[in-house]
Amino acid sequence: MSRRTFLVSALQGAGAGAALVIAVPVDSLLADKGRVVERYDWNDHSYLFLVDISRCIGCGMCVKACKKENGVPAAFYRTWVERYTVYDEETTHIESPEGAMNGFGPSNPATGASKSFFVPKLCNHCKYTPCTQVCPVGASYTTRDGVVMVDRKRCIGCGYCVQACPYGSRYIDPESHTADKCTWCYHRITRGMNPACVQACPKGARLFGDRMRENDPVFEMVETRPVRILQPELLTKPQCYYLGADKEVR
Repeated sequence: MSRRTFLVSALQGAGAGAALVIAVPVDSLLADKGRVVERYDWNDHSYLFLVDISRCIGCGMCVKACKKENGVPAAFYRTWVERYTVYDEETTHIESPEGAMNGFGPSNPATGASKSFFVPKLCNHCKYTPCTQVCPVGASYTTRDGVVMVDRKRCIGCGYCVQACPYGSRYIDPESHTADKCTWCYHRITRGMNPACVQACPKGARLFGDRMRENDPVFEMVETRPVRILQPELLTKPQCYYLGADKEVR
């Protein structure tokens, strides 16, 4: 029996309830089997990430997939989803219960809310990174293909990078006592696969692209659509872009 046949049979036998504990849709996981890049060259890639806010439904599948794929400890998140409820120009309520891993409950029924929407968040993989600049041992670094990483063997857990990140995307792992963050699932993208959160999103709200790939659809969207970056005044040049982000989003 092949691995594919075994997995499908096991899930069918377990029933629909058991299948729900799999963070990433089973069909999507199986579709990626065997997509291995024989030779990876950093110079052939320049990655970018796009979030389409209009498509996000706040289901939390992306957060679950990230935790499962990367072994993220409880109460910590490499990616999360926030719900914005806007009442007026000066009042916006932002919430993210458990990082939205289990979705959201009913929105606040208070009168006066003009709109409500979901905003996925993750490491922005900035070109000019405050986190790498403050690391005293060089454990935080940027790869040649533009991904910000942490060398856990060198990290001393001082937490300077956690404090320096303006987007709140870093934390100190309570088990390894080293800094951790979203890596865009570097172990996946260097094999020609999408990050786990992108693969798991049921609405296509998360998109992953490569500037160096000919006619890359994500890069074309970033170049031609009215996208935004978070906190542009910081001049960090994030490589994570947002489509449909209102002025309240930071």
